[in-house]
Amino acid sequence: MSDTDPRPAFRDPNLPRAERVADLLSRLTLDEKIGLLHQYHRPVERLGMGPFKTGTEALHGLAWLGEATVFPQVVALGATWNPELVEQVGAAVADEVLAFNHNDPVKVGRNVWAPTVNPLRDPRWGRNEEGYSEDAGMTGLMGAAYARGLKGDNGSVWKTAPTVKHFLAYGNEADRCTTSSNMPPRVLREYEFAAHRPALASGDAVAVMLSYNLVNGRPAHVTPLVNDELRTWADDEVFIVSDAYAPNNLAELQGYFEDLPTAYAAAVKAGLDSFTQDDENAPGVLAHVEAAIERGLLDEGDIDTAVRRNLHVRFGLGEFDPEDPYAHIGDDFVNSPEHQALAREAATQSVTLLKNDGLLPLKAPKKIAVIGPLADVQMQDWYSGTLPYAVTARQALAERAEVVCSEGVDRIRLRHKTGYVTAVEDGKALELTDTTGAAAQFDLFDWGGWSYTARNVATGKYVDGRRDGTVGADSVGPHEFDVHETFTIVEVEGGKLALQQVNKAENAVSDNWYAIEDGRLVLSDDRADAAEFDLEVVVKGREVAAELARDADVAVVVLGDHPLVNGRETEDRTDLNLPSSQAWVLGTVLEANPNTILVMSSSYPYAANWPEKHVPAIVWSGHGGQEWGNALADVLYGDRDPEGRLPQTWYTDAAELPAMLDYDIVASDATYLYYLGQPLYPFGHGLSYADFKYADLKADKEHAGPGGEFAVTVEVTNTSDRDGVEVVQLYTHQCGSRVKQPLRQLRRFEKVRLAAGETRTVAFTVPVDELAHWDNVNGRMVVEKSRQRLMVGRSATDIVLSASVRVDGETVGARDLSKPLAATANDSYEGVLWRDESRTSGDVIAAEEAGGWIMLGDCDFGPGYSTVTARVAGQASQLTLRVDDPLDGDVLAKIDTPATDGVYDYTDITVELGRIEGVKDLYVSFESGPVRLASLAFGGES
Repeated sequence: MSDTDPRPAFRDPNLPRAERVADLLSRLTLDEKIGLLHQYHRPVERLGMGPFKTGTEALHGLAWLGEATVFPQVVALGATWNPELVEQVGAAVADEVLAFNHNDPVKVGRNVWAPTVNPLRDPRWGRNEEGYSEDAGMTGLMGAAYARGLKGDNGSVWKTAPTVKHFLAYGNEADRCTTSSNMPPRVLREYEFAAHRPALASGDAVAVMLSYNLVNGRPAHVTPLVNDELRTWADDEVFIVSDAYAPNNLAELQGYFEDLPTAYAAAVKAGLDSFTQDDENAPGVLAHVEAAIERGLLDEGDIDTAVRRNLHVRFGLGEFDPEDPYAHIGDDFVNSPEHQALAREAATQSVTLLKNDGLLPLKAPKKIAVIGPLADVQMQDWYSGTLPYAVTARQALAERAEVVCSEGVDRIRLRHKTGYVTAVEDGKALELTDTTGAAAQFDLFDWGGWSYTARNVATGKYVDGRRDGTVGADSVGPHEFDVHETFTIVEVEGGKLALQQVNKAENAVSDNWYAIEDGRLVLSDDRADAAEFDLEVVVKGREVAAELARDADVAVVVLGDHPLVNGRETEDRTDLNLPSSQAWVLGTVLEANPNTILVMSSSYPYAANWPEKHVPAIVWSGHGGQEWGNALADVLYGDRDPEGRLPQTWYTDAAELPAMLDYDIVASDATYLYYLGQPLYPFGHGLSYADFKYADLKADKEHAGPGGEFAVTVEVTNTSDRDGVEVVQLYTHQCGSRVKQPLRQLRRFEKVRLAAGETRTVAFTVPVDELAHWDNVNGRMVVEKSRQRLMVGRSATDIVLSASVRVDGETVGARDLSKPLAATANDSYEGVLWRDESRTSGDVIAAEEAGGWIMLGDCDFGPGYSTVTARVAGQASQLTLRVDDPLDGDVLAKIDTPATDGVYDYTDITVELGRIEGVKDLYVSFESGPVRLASLAFGGES
């Protein structure tokens, strides 16, 4: 075998992929192998290996590379409740990736970083727009569908190599690189794994991106769950990439390792195959890998394992094949008429009717007032593509009726003691002048969270506090990752106002204030320099809006968020409120015209309590891409039935939510699964213009066991005189269990199109094994002996019919104390954290202060147990073992634990156990801390 073979094995497409990978790997030198571990692979010219780049953004369209079809946001795709449609969108995006790749294969790689499969646990999460649903199963289903479309496997060559992200337990932006997600075993397996597994298990995704956060105190980039769990889900290789700039966090922001060579070695051993760090600067990054090898932290076998997975992707994409089966895909596929039509269809199916008192569908109004900051604009989020065109609400409605339009925002002037803030030099600067005209006037936009933008009337551009400290009015608005066009208004003495820049990027919040220097606006980080202004209102936006609405037949008020402001990557929301100025406009318009429709276009839910009580019709969708206006008009006019259903719960207030960092949805009663309150709009909610009747819910059998299944049918009839669309939803609830069970859990759904008067039988199959939950006693998934309630309805809380079946599962017995009890296998807890047992494996329970406890239920204290041994680490502390109650239960033992050399240095402490027999709930109380408890072992004859 030599490099001059006329046809080396790795170039033979008839050979198995693994054999070809092995052949190429054997020809590479160690230095060449290391060069393949960075996002930008180094070419190996002697073998004909060109450059290769991982990571083309394709979340809901091709991003950052120029004009391409922009489909609705992922949360809007989730609202379609249509996996087949989502797969079609993925296939269209794959074609556009290929077209760009064929034009520039170096810049545009075919390893795509999509889909996002983090479940939408908390609607305040800044990246809410990127997820499909708060339901893990639905998220997994939709993510697999999108990946299937992206991969486009023709049987041998993939169109793209989809990468699911972000593994694992990632759902907060504030301090995202240093916060740890507390992940008990049940939540980990029933919620997190359930969302990530499907796309990998089906083979539709071939890669995974790791997340910035820590999980149980250990950075996700070195989690043992990659090798121990994730890679067992797929039949083939799984390629693991880092998130951007995350590898260096291991030794820097997170301080988990002493230096970068140690960190990089640990990451490779934990399963990381590709470093996304320092952009194109691969040599500086890979020097740390080389140092790790020199220090004996890595060997060539470790490198070979990671390189093999890199090569697996390149071979999967057909790079070393003699022919490209997709060579015909060119520029004519980008924003093609077919893709435009698909974008419109996806947007249409995402439009969700939340309330309707009969105002919709519209009945041929002659004049429509279209009002609001989103009335005549189509927003793009950070991962959107570049819009080739945008059909706004105003434009689409203007095709059907006379339209008058107002953004409904106030037009203001800012007066300083020496003049008015004025745009000069075409907006390149703002200075104080005597002008009061257009150059000194600004339209003020409220995006919630006390974040504002201001657009100069003369330039039509936005105020921009630049990185060099200068200020102008020449920006197109927030459009970069580092947003610097936003500010907050601060009241100061004497009724004056100061402006503070709101500039949130990774781990940084601007402290800059708008100041005056030599008659011009500048930024200063000194609060004392902040200029004081009088804010003069030139035009009251709500009054203009009301006047237009008063003379119209109907008013359509289009409100929502700017996807790069107040809820975005690096910034969570603090509340769920509609921006106050937007809500004020809505109220004023409604007072002027009772025929008012509220349209919310947003990346996330709002606590729209006042509109729900007062506005006759309410519509929501995520930001819907280039065809959103047409889609909205189609639904408002009734050309299409509203098909969208909410992919997550809409709450009445953020106070209904647990803390942002509380990831234990079971203990905190979070998501529709466990939420005990009354939501504003439930998961799965969405109205049709038609009416439907459900009847005759049946299961094909009364009982079934593991490995079996229930066939469930229900008759659905369209009882109205118009065609309509219904999303039939099947939920289950386990009646009786050893542990807390969801109040309801989505198992199946089907979107049904029924003609007026039509009846159809909708059939679902529910495998019994899907009814399993994680059991801490046995440390595995268990199908418990129980009755299961089958519930069919229109949403998680609008259940129309139910039936009961019996599951012939197992009865979980008592805990066997002849084996050590892992502290993390507790059934309940308070005031403790899950933490890493070592830097490479295992979890333990950590008490940072006194007062916490854990409960290990159903412990079988047979006769003869006389001692208990606690495996602990940390500072000197005391543990108290009680039964039946953490505070007042009978004391079994008190364990004084000594200080150890560190949190990873464990020692065993054995004490005598009080007399006890029978099955009891065992409580371990942490009387002082900090201390880590790994396990309890009971000794003596039993």
